[in-house]
Amino acid sequence: MTDLFDSAGLSDGAPRPLADRLRPQTLADVVGQDHLIGPDGTLSRMLVAKRLSSIILWGPPGTGKTTIARLLAEGTGLEFEAISAIFSGVKELRAAFERAESRRKMGKGTLLFVDEIHRFNRAQQDGFLPFVESGVVTLIGATTENPSFELNGALLSRCQVLVLKRLDEAALGLLLQRAENMEQRRLPVTKEARAMILSMADGDGRYLLNLAEQAFSMMGEPGLLSPDDLGKSLSKRAAAYDKDRDEHYNLISALHKSVRGSDPDAALYWFARMLEGGEDPLFLARRLIRMASEDIGLADPTALMVAGEAARTYERLGSPEGELALAHCVIHLATAPKSNAAYVAYKAARRAAAETGSLMPPKHILNAPTSMMKDQGYGSGYKYDHDTEEGFSGHDYFPDSMKRPVFYDPKGEGREAPIAERLRRLAELRAGTKKPK
Repeated sequence: MTDLFDSAGLSDGAPRPLADRLRPQTLADVVGQDHLIGPDGTLSRMLVAKRLSSIILWGPPGTGKTTIARLLAEGTGLEFEAISAIFSGVKELRAAFERAESRRKMGKGTLLFVDEIHRFNRAQQDGFLPFVESGVVTLIGATTENPSFELNGALLSRCQVLVLKRLDEAALGLLLQRAENMEQRRLPVTKEARAMILSMADGDGRYLLNLAEQAFSMMGEPGLLSPDDLGKSLSKRAAAYDKDRDEHYNLISALHKSVRGSDPDAALYWFARMLEGGEDPLFLARRLIRMASEDIGLADPTALMVAGEAARTYERLGSPEGELALAHCVIHLATAPKSNAAYVAYKAARRAAAETGSLMPPKHILNAPTSMMKDQGYGSGYKYDHDTEEGFSGHDYFPDSMKRPVFYDPKGEGREAPIAERLRRLAELRAGTKKPK
């Protein structure tokens, strides 16, 4: 096996997809990955040195992972063998390693390309280790998922992770030019339709060429296809999104940080991207509630109420009507004054609680329902705050042996400004720098 998309065995007249006919023949032909294959790129340096290490190629679909692996094998004189984790198991892996060992005895090395390597389970991934360590195979794994989440640490420690970029408009445009050169004619589309094809490809070179191949076979009036013509016949590529994998975490991080950064437009964009990707709106509702507490807190006490009510509204109305309430909440949170003081205070209090163990409260704030407890000093000296002139007794409510910490430090934004001023005055009263009026 020489390639996952090998056309060996086909006669010269057999039909081949445009994407296969345009497959790069040298690394220099690969588009959009100059950081790896340019003059100073990692892979270029490996080829110059004729020393190829095991690699994990991490990137979106249609960015050239399979092609790069095949060209690396050619450039280093290694036998290219490819398997897909979707269709292969232990039996196929064992056979591949046996063939590699046989080649090694004859002085020939093997580049084993494993597509979708993240789909192998942990035990199967462990099976690669002795063959990679001993040099029986040079492993090139391809994955669309974050390797740090999906691959064993032991396997990652033996491989270099290289990131392939989503193809930008310039790279996609170059692919369209190559397609036109091969077909020896211009793509029969208007300028607007050409831009539409680039957008529909969504950074996937293989999908772009599939769209172009369909467009070449269509007829427009009066000869050029309009966006409406394309829309009737071509389907847009689904956005890259997996509700329990890398894109899920990437997009929710983008939404959260856009809200924290007070950018309602970006927040709405990432919110909409997740909905378009099929995300559960109730997951988004729960995260919005979290944002209201973590990033806004007492700077705008209504934020938590808005988030909770938006979640309840969605539960009552469902989609699509309830999604408007969530969008309303996104805008409210993004435009609200920000403070993480409550969040920081909570974490600090949890740390202090864990560190101080079982310290008792001071006796003066404990109830004394029995005479024995009164004799022990429970409740002795306690002042009822409401009976004081300022409504503030100044008691220390921490354990006797614990130095008084400060957990909650208001930022002074929004509603926290008067809170901060009140706490400053109470601290002064507690310290005795000001006497009650």
